[in-house]
Amino acid sequence: MFSTRKSVDKFFQAYKNELRRQISKTTSVTNSDSMAPRLDQTNKATNEEAGQKRLLKLQKYHRYLSTLTSQQMPLAARGLAVSKDQSREFMACFPDIVRELTETGKHIDVPEASKWLAKLLQYNVPNGKKNRGLATVLAYKMLEKPDRLTPENIHLANIMGWCTEMFHTHQLLLNDIMSGTEMRRGVPCWYRQTNVGMAAINDSSLVQSAMYSTLKRNFINKPYYKNVLEMFNEMLLKCSIGNYLEKQIMKTDKPDLSLFTMEKYEAITKYKTSYYTFQMPVGLALLMAGVDDPETHRQAKTILLEMGEFFQIQDDFLDCFGEPSVIGKNGTDIQDGKCTWLAVVALQRATPAQKQLMEDHYGSSNIEDVQKIKDLYEELQLPHTYSVYEEATYDLLRTQIQQVTRGLPHDLFFKILDNIFRQSI
Repeated sequence: MFSTRKSVDKFFQAYKNELRRQISKTTSVTNSDSMAPRLDQTNKATNEEAGQKRLLKLQKYHRYLSTLTSQQMPLAARGLAVSKDQSREFMACFPDIVRELTETGKHIDVPEASKWLAKLLQYNVPNGKKNRGLATVLAYKMLEKPDRLTPENIHLANIMGWCTEMFHTHQLLLNDIMSGTEMRRGVPCWYRQTNVGMAAINDSSLVQSAMYSTLKRNFINKPYYKNVLEMFNEMLLKCSIGNYLEKQIMKTDKPDLSLFTMEKYEAITKYKTSYYTFQMPVGLALLMAGVDDPETHRQAKTILLEMGEFFQIQDDFLDCFGEPSVIGKNGTDIQDGKCTWLAVVALQRATPAQKQLMEDHYGSSNIEDVQKIKDLYEELQLPHTYSVYEEATYDLLRTQIQQVTRGLPHDLFFKILDNIFRQSI
């Protein structure tokens, strides 16, 4: 169908632009019969608990709103779906990494520092969803030649996965401080621990150094070591740019809503999340498998960044409309005044009066202010808009995957896509 790479890219960009245009249009169309809820238990007793009522209320917007289907909670709320054996194999590797970092004779003159590093790593690194680490291992197993999938190489892939998790932890430690976050993964953030405070900034450097030490210990003699280091350094720069872009919007205590544009949102999302959450795990796996062809990496990057953008939009939606008991956190994006997809689309559609409401109440931690913003989102039919966007994005990504050449296994991208949307492909 498409004769050149340029024509393929041009088609998908045109498709995205049209989808974006449709999202930004103001609409007052009521839900049609085709938008009826698709629930198995809609006729149960009306005294359901509050969370289920909220779910039913939101699911009326679209029959394919899989992000709100608790039986198929997406990747933004749960971990990557891998086998129990793979998960156990991955977890079994972590204590050895900590031991090598803290009990190998280095810094024997300051044993308290090694003890602190062990505590720091154990508290912060292994207790999340581990999406990035598990994705690194999954990608390597699918990209490597069968005769090279030796126990030693698989073990190295698990170590590489933990290095991506240490990179993620380094970012979280800094972001929690900058954003004033109180809870992370169900426990108080590290900087809020007794005797930590702003010393967590130095602790984030410790985690980063531990990552580089682990890479050197295990990969220095590998032909891909230099390229791996370059990728980690490049991702560090991109995340720093993403944090800068986000903080430009929050120069004062009140967010500057005039900067809440879709272009700004997409830039923040790409640099702060998409690169290191989606491109990096697969990129590292490609390097470990001996694939350094620029065009192969480019094709993978194009798809993975698209997935990363949807992943963040999905996370924004769950932060506002997801049930805390299901997704494992209380959403605070409105209170924090973050530039989210919901806020950007709301401002695109809002009347002058509605924009003033956003100015008056967005970024406030007052419960009544937060509820006014959520009510405005529903008034502007953002759950419906999201559901349409979700379905269109799913179809677009499937088409993009099928257009991949250069020997990349389509199943790898479908596996990741399946986990994001929690749908059967």
